[in-house]
Formats: sequence, structure tokens, C-alpha cells
Amino acid sequence: MYFETRLEEARPWILVMLGATADGPKELVGLWDGDRESEQAWKALLLDLHRRGLEYGPTVAIGDGALGLWKALRQGYGETRWQRWWVHKTANVLDKWPKALQPQATQRLQAIWMAPDRQRAAMAFALCVTTYEAKYPKAAECLAQDREVRLAFYALPAEHWGHIRTTNPIESPCATGR
Repeated sequence: MYFETRLEEARPWILVMLGATADGPKELVGLWDGDRESEQAWKALLLDLHRRGLEYGPTVAIGDGALGLWKALRQGYGETRWQRWWVHKTANVLDKWPKALQPQATQRLQAIWMAPDRQRAAMAFALCVTTYEAKYPKAAECLAQDREVRLAFYALPAEHWGHIRTTNPIESPCATGR
């Protein structure tokens, strides 16, 4: 399982890749300076990891909407599942609801990614979409558009879910670099 981000104030961009061992602890796997979060920059990091002995790609890659990472992974490790950060998705979906309903909508969205298993997460996902699709179709569509990518982490052992559910699993370890 791998996480990615960039350090905002650093120039050039710093690409960070963390891995989680089978029993859960996170470890720094790759650190690369690129000109931006491009496909080429991520590909260089992945090639460097492969050169240093990473034979098998990550089971699940977790990150934001940085398309460069996803394109590079598709080329180098096509079997890797994608998991997008829920915090970013929650903010995007909430933007499509009236302010007065956002606290209730937040609870519905949290019920999805905090569910104790994939079956209950899928039920909460369907309930949220069907509850709001008639009155708030843009919010329902935004949520529904990448359902499988949102639920990918349920394929991992439960020991990893806590890392994935955090706001941004890389911010704390990299806070000193900012």
C-alpha cells in the first residue's frame, strides 16, 4: 500500500511515496524531486524504486487527483488498485449541497468510509446516492462517479484502514519539511 503527496512550498516539487508493511507500520519508500506532479516525474520515481529492488508494485495506491501518479502506475504496475483520499472527495461533494444540509451530508459520507466492512460501506454509498439524487443530482453524481476507487481500501487487511481513513496520511510525517 502506498501514499503520495507533494510538499507545497518546496521547489522543485518533492514527490513522496510511503509504503505500509504487511502488519501496518508506514515506511518511506521513495523521495524524488520533480518539476511538477507529472507523469514523467512519477515514472522516474517508480523506475528508481524498481532499479533499487521493488519487484512488485503496490497493491493499492492512495492519493489525490494527481493524474501523473495514476498514469505512471498504469504503465509500470497495471495491477495496482487506486484509492482516492476521502477528505478531498467529501469536500468536492459537500460543495454541491446547500450549507444548511452539509452537516447531515457529512455524516452520510462518513458512514461510507468509516463502515466496518465493504458490504456496509456499499450499502451506505447506495443510500447516500439514492437519498439525494432527485433533489441534489450534482452532489449524487459527484459521489457516484468513482465508487469503486473510493471503496478499494476494503480489499486490504483492516489493519491498514486507519492509515487510509486519515485526513492526509502524509501530512504529519512531512510537516517538518514545510
